[in-house]
Amino acid sequence: MKLWKILGLLALMMLSLWGRQEALAVSACPAWNDLRESRNADDLHLRPGERYRVDRHYKGHYLILWSDGRSRRWVREECLRSAGKKGDEEPVRTKHETTVSALHSLLVLSWHNAFCETHAHRKECRPVYNLGAGHLVLHGLWPQPRDRVYCGVPERLKTLDRQKRWRALPPLKLPEALKRRMLRFMPGVLSGLERHEWVKHGSCYDSDPVRYFDDALSLTEQVDRSAVGEYLRANEGRRVTLAQLRRLFERNFGRGTGRKLAMECRRGLLTELKVSLRGKGKDLQRLLRNAPPLTSRCREGIVDAPGLYRRKY
Repeated sequence: MKLWKILGLLALMMLSLWGRQEALAVSACPAWNDLRESRNADDLHLRPGERYRVDRHYKGHYLILWSDGRSRRWVREECLRSAGKKGDEEPVRTKHETTVSALHSLLVLSWHNAFCETHAHRKECRPVYNLGAGHLVLHGLWPQPRDRVYCGVPERLKTLDRQKRWRALPPLKLPEALKRRMLRFMPGVLSGLERHEWVKHGSCYDSDPVRYFDDALSLTEQVDRSAVGEYLRANEGRRVTLAQLRRLFERNFGRGTGRKLAMECRRGLLTELKVSLRGKGKDLQRLLRNAPPLTSRCREGIVDAPGLYRRKY
């Protein structure tokens, strides 16, 4: 038999074996319909610990057979590890080793004036304590997908949190310097917000609450001090659009990052901004680079000014 025929047969055998390879999901990554990551029908995500058949590797992605046994989806290569014997899993080998975390999170920032418009009874909204007036402040840093919550949290604490008994949750041991930053960039700490955010979301981000809040506060400061934060303060009482904010966001953080920003509105007021991030840390530009884009139901809203106002909604 000629050499080229032998090599061809070997290649076919290797492809057949590769088609039967199983891989273990290590993160709840989105499962895309295409390599461009532009469509995820039914919002499918990998289930950590579940095995998937790998059919193909291309441009940093794996084409896998979905658990329904019919459809195929593309996932990033860092989301899978080869599935050997239990306890003996190894990373799926690729020609490019990757150090980028697959974690997808949403940084959720409240426009504090709008929050206090409907929560005037909260301690952080009383004039003597209101250090967040006129600023974007941290609501939370939420690992995705949405059901990725309460990681390793005892049922007793889950129950307290779901009942909104945040002050009954265990206090966090945080450095004094971090607590002072919270008063300015997470004023909800005066109502126990940090305990709720750690139990529900932070537990799925890191094992250390100090790292979780240090990252989240650093990212919050960067957005609030950017052209977006300055624009909101300069336009209190006026209507702003998502398109305007996205252009300003790109001015600070780079071309294409505007699609990673979304608005939330309530009764005509801009209440929150959401930022899509991929990975962990404090380098906002790096975290934005590979993050999936966001859709936004709100396209424009009024930037509330400090204090309470009577409005016809």
